Amino acid sequence: MTTIPFTEPLGTAGSCAFSVAGTTENAQDIESLAGAAPAGPARIADRVRRSGQVAQVRPADATRPTAQVRVGARPTGLDVRVGGGVGSSPQRPDGRLKVSGEFAFSSDLWADDMLWGATLRSPYPRAKLTGLDLTAAVALPGVYAVLTAQDVPGRRVYGLEHADQPVLAGTEIRYQGEPIAIVAADHPETARRAASLIKADYEVLAPVTDPDAALLPGSDRVHADRPNLLRHVPIRKGDPAATAPVVVTGEYQVGMQDQAFLGPESGLAVPAEDGGVDLYIATQWLHVDQQQVAACLGLPQEKVRLTLAGVGGAFGAREDLSMQVHACLLALRTGRPVKMVYGREESFFGHVHRHPARLRYEHGADRDGRLVYVKASIVLDGGAYASSTGAVVANAATLGIGPYDVPNVVMDAYGLYTNNPPCGAMRGFGAVQACFAYESQMDRLAAAVGLDPVEVRLRNALTTGDRMPTGQLVEGPAPVAELLRLVRERPQAPAGADFPPGGTANTTRGEGVVRGVGYAIGIKNVCFSEGFDDFATARVRLELVGGRPAALVHTAAAEVGQGLVTVQAQIVRTELGVEQVTIAPADTSVGSAGSSSASRQTYMTGGAVRAACLALRARLAARLTALGRAPSTSDNDKKGPFLSAEEWVGALEAGALEETVEWRHRPTHALDPETGQGDAHVQYAFAAHRATVDVDVELGLVKVVEIATAQDVGKAVNPQAVAGQIQGGTAQGLGLALMEEIQVVDGMVRNPSFTDYLLPTIMDMPPMRLDVLELADPHSPYGLRGVGEPPTISSTPAVVAAIRAATGAALTRVPVRPEHIVGA
Repeated sequence: MTTIPFTEPLGTAGSCAFSVAGTTENAQDIESLAGAAPAGPARIADRVRRSGQVAQVRPADATRPTAQVRVGARPTGLDVRVGGGVGSSPQRPDGRLKVSGEFAFSSDLWADDMLWGATLRSPYPRAKLTGLDLTAAVALPGVYAVLTAQDVPGRRVYGLEHADQPVLAGTEIRYQGEPIAIVAADHPETARRAASLIKADYEVLAPVTDPDAALLPGSDRVHADRPNLLRHVPIRKGDPAATAPVVVTGEYQVGMQDQAFLGPESGLAVPAEDGGVDLYIATQWLHVDQQQVAACLGLPQEKVRLTLAGVGGAFGAREDLSMQVHACLLALRTGRPVKMVYGREESFFGHVHRHPARLRYEHGADRDGRLVYVKASIVLDGGAYASSTGAVVANAATLGIGPYDVPNVVMDAYGLYTNNPPCGAMRGFGAVQACFAYESQMDRLAAAVGLDPVEVRLRNALTTGDRMPTGQLVEGPAPVAELLRLVRERPQAPAGADFPPGGTANTTRGEGVVRGVGYAIGIKNVCFSEGFDDFATARVRLELVGGRPAALVHTAAAEVGQGLVTVQAQIVRTELGVEQVTIAPADTSVGSAGSSSASRQTYMTGGAVRAACLALRARLAARLTALGRAPSTSDNDKKGPFLSAEEWVGALEAGALEETVEWRHRPTHALDPETGQGDAHVQYAFAAHRATVDVDVELGLVKVVEIATAQDVGKAVNPQAVAGQIQGGTAQGLGLALMEEIQVVDGMVRNPSFTDYLLPTIMDMPPMRLDVLELADPHSPYGLRGVGEPPTISSTPAVVAAIRAATGAALTRVPVRPEHIVGA
């Protein structure tokens, strides 16, 4: 176990929803090793370099720990002879750049002779587009192109799971903010003005906005060619008619949360001499973007080349396309580079959000609090287009009972089309909504049987060898009870917060302040599920640079702020014992690494990098043997050699060695469509939270005083980054509990700005106490688990449970507002 007793949060600006990361160090120029910069204008290459995507990751000669770390048992088989390997916290190559403001995000990209793109969007959530007059826009000086749906040369729709979203709307408008036309001009203000001059005629229709109503027979269809029901996942386990002496029921709602990344959607498309296009883009999945963009452009994939630009956070919102196709269309039409950058308001319309949910639960238990059955129905509002709603529905269904052993389960989860904003992936997708409901139910059950909230959870805790509601055996560690005990046993927060709820300007003197403590635990799958061909590709090259061995790692894995570039270098140092490790730019010239989502990149791309290193070790040994030199070997590691300086020179002076590996996790399987049974998931991850809050019951104001959390990470590849992920994820869970919600009324977004969409600041984040377990998973590289999503899942219900404990209010909806407390 690693205990990290932080007294103050690290902050969340650099944290992200996916995998384990690193810390900070200056980026270095690596042209001597990596060769020429990516194709494209020199200024693009320079800015990509400064973004940290092209960076030499040096071994940390001095780490700067932010906490005391107590290390327990670790996986054996590692013999690292250089610093900065797996289990340490080397500095991140992008850290200083971001802190100093030098980091080049995708919005900083620049090319000579560049044009600017802008988008005209629908003001209505549902309408018929009956006419477009482009005359005034085309006539505006400085405008080079105005394009509509008829100008899309290839497939006119795209989508992650279903190609149902138009590149540009033709006749049907399905949500407020749907793109209708795009403009390229020589100045961004000219482009925006030209877009505003386009005259669009609409026949406004009544929107379909209630997902429950959308499910009913006879409801208006959002898509004329398909039903509103996008996916239904049933789960049936045991006796569907089981009864119990103690029954608690509840209906819950989760609002629409935004990923609220700091860097808005942006990118630069550069037309190429071969008739193709080079796109520099902030994204989460380069190859899926490439597939969709190429299909829409009517080009072969090899002529659409993507390079990852600096990403200012993602949290799931960059899995879908935004302006990728638009920028490429304009670049190909004008023959000039085209840059597009969304403003903050447009960004709210330009990406998917967390699915709002309505959840109905019934828990039956014996009089000792042991669960007999759970019946549940979850309705998820997918908005106008599918995005990843299918996967979100499956997660909500398969994980919707929680980390508990329940013999009888009846679960139905539904994803619906509506004319609300499209929803898709966001940190913990599907599991977040369900956890708020099932943990609220566990608190109700505890009250009904007269047990402590932790005790009722302990009596039902899932353990290794139990079966999930899908029938899947829990093979790896399932420390549900241990995590709960860890947060319960943490010392309670001292009485008397520095500031009362509402801060120093509070109109009361604290006489109405009541303290409450709440608990929650959650479960999340890691990696992609249901038989998806989930793989990652890594290329590792070894050569001599300046008489010393150096490694170059090339993957298409998106560094979205989580520190994956650091992790890749740590793995190379561990497996090859090479100090000098360079991470090449992520692009589509190497095989796919999959998406930076589902807490999968350290698992998957880390696994691919490790496999490539192991293959190189074998080749090094073979080359040395062929040269008549017996390689040195580690006493406790028989996978290959760690070489002396002389052996390195001997092995590599004959030429560089390179291995490219496509790595897969163990197979998963589709769910039975009638019963929901099947081994759908690769791995499960668990986290628990205890929240302490002060509530002004007269004003309805809440201050989170302290959060204690415990999480099993399997292996802390980078302990400091693990802590940052847990803190950042908890901050997003706190935001969902208390303040974050996109207000949608009749399909119209009412608060598309950070003025009215409220986010937790450093003043809202309390001190956090972290306990990190390292219980190795037998199937994963180094025994690791995904880290990024679990903290978001259980933090929300823990905060709400604490408010309930202080107020006695039912609080069945998040975010909790003051009127929910005062009006209870």
